[in-house]
Amino acid sequence: MKYWQRLSIFICIDSFIILFSILFAQLLVNGGVHVSNSTFMVTSSAIILSYSFLFYYFKLYKKAWEYASLGELMIIFKTVTITTLVSALLSITMFGGKNIRVIITAGILQFLIISGSRFCIRLYRDLVILNQNPQKRTLVIGAGSAGTMVARQLLHNKDSELLPIGFIDDNIKKQNLQILGIPVIGGVMDIEKIVETFQIEHIVIAIPSLSRRELNTIFQECLKTKVKTQILPMIEDLVSGKVSVNQFRDVQVEDLLGRMPVELDTASIADSITNKVVLVTGAGGSIGSEICRQAAKFKPAKLILLGHGENSIYSIEMELKETYKNEPIEIIPEIADLQDSKKMMSVMEEYHPHVVYHAAAHKHVPLMERNPEEAVKNNLIGTINAANAASWHNVDTFVMISSDKAVNPTSVMGATKRLSEMVIQQMNKESETKFVVVRFGNVLGSRGSVIPLFKKQIANGGPVTVTHPEMIRYFMTIPEASRLVIQAGALANGGEIFVLDMGEPVKIVDLAENLIKLSGHTVEDIGIEFTGIRPGEKLYEELLKDEEVLDRQIYPKIFIGRSTNLYLQEIEELIAEYSSLEKEELRERLLNLANHRLRVKRKSIVASLSS
Repeated sequence: MKYWQRLSIFICIDSFIILFSILFAQLLVNGGVHVSNSTFMVTSSAIILSYSFLFYYFKLYKKAWEYASLGELMIIFKTVTITTLVSALLSITMFGGKNIRVIITAGILQFLIISGSRFCIRLYRDLVILNQNPQKRTLVIGAGSAGTMVARQLLHNKDSELLPIGFIDDNIKKQNLQILGIPVIGGVMDIEKIVETFQIEHIVIAIPSLSRRELNTIFQECLKTKVKTQILPMIEDLVSGKVSVNQFRDVQVEDLLGRMPVELDTASIADSITNKVVLVTGAGGSIGSEICRQAAKFKPAKLILLGHGENSIYSIEMELKETYKNEPIEIIPEIADLQDSKKMMSVMEEYHPHVVYHAAAHKHVPLMERNPEEAVKNNLIGTINAANAASWHNVDTFVMISSDKAVNPTSVMGATKRLSEMVIQQMNKESETKFVVVRFGNVLGSRGSVIPLFKKQIANGGPVTVTHPEMIRYFMTIPEASRLVIQAGALANGGEIFVLDMGEPVKIVDLAENLIKLSGHTVEDIGIEFTGIRPGEKLYEELLKDEEVLDRQIYPKIFIGRSTNLYLQEIEELIAEYSSLEKEELRERLLNLANHRLRVKRKSIVASLSS
């Protein structure tokens, strides 16, 4: 219906209500109805004109009455009060006030009938229309501004599948109160009981200020109910308009890490990237591609995407070109193998990058145990080729991505990463380029991580395989890991090992259980099977050796480690001989060298000869 048609209908209805109220008031006060005298004609006309003007002034005819609330009721009350006073003053002036009682009685009737007619529309929507489209009884956790906003949106959206039944809030002052007519019916510890009592079918967590530890606590209580639980979108997404307040998302494993992400120094990062040439190796991988996304936000002049897999490089190239199609960023793909030293030299010579983020590596622990020579070629020799090319062409900063598995390594992958760190630290001593290392733990959702495997196993009906019930790991998100790498480049003086304060480690079995529950299943249905520790794995990981630890933080939640002994001669010997070694012998050489056992053994021999 067009606005003018709607306006005409409401004016006619209100005029009828006003006339009816005046006539009925006459009947109640005077015992009869008199419509022919001048008093009635003047008073009725004045009241109708006053109502029409005030309703237009207060924009009452623009209100959507199916969503009527206290605000609309107050407008009607003010209009009736003003109109009654004006009519009474007019009656006193012109007619000596002989019909004051009729005017007041008519005013009361007009307020009751006009407001009642409006709220009948709201009542019809709530009782008839919504019942034709059954909604899920929803519990909103958080009775603050965000929770109230969520409830209001759900109440006003006739297409919503959710109907708010109650709030949960630990603030005792709010409990037993009503907000928008919805009761606050308990605290977080009451969730399980409330869900059963009120037959709740859906839960929405609407507290944007929650820390991940607090969210984890609330979510564990929600899991006891086996009711689908969702969370309010991120505030920045709401503000930017990417999503609306009623577009809830499922709780992700990342939400339950138990710590807040590190906030980074965007000003220093911008100084190191904006209008500069940035090169990312392994740009098609999960970490490398995210580094490209994060770096692109700071508007580099050129972003070089270097990788070995053409499909993955093409994918990130197309994504970035679409995202930044209106920005002056030149995005250049380069298909290259790190083991090709000439190609690496050629790339560095052509683009002269200001900063290089070296993310290319083999990282799958069991696979590298079976193929140690490939780990040497890609992780160690590839790093040397990239670092040499960067140094030769005067790159300002070279950031190598390492792993917590490089600390006291028990795997080939960890050993090659540790030896690569030694190379990088030595390069820093010999080169004008600032060489630094960034170390972090497991990355949630990256290729080869446990999360994709668990999700696939759950989708297939289980069981989820965990190597050991006591295995623990540090975890971080892909964006967080990538931001740390970029921040390290901005903070680099050369030679540092940057480590993120990753909070408390997480048990893999707890991660598996949470993921099962997040997928809408029970642990009993899917099952968890313990398969035993795989070759090269440890029960727990470390981020720094004892001799590397410095007490100070270079930046909030970012630590820096000191350099330790470097065995460059032995590394050179290993590279010269690795292709002729048996796999087991190569694995042993790698682990001995990475753990400094080779040098200790030589000293022992010398000591025994001299004695």
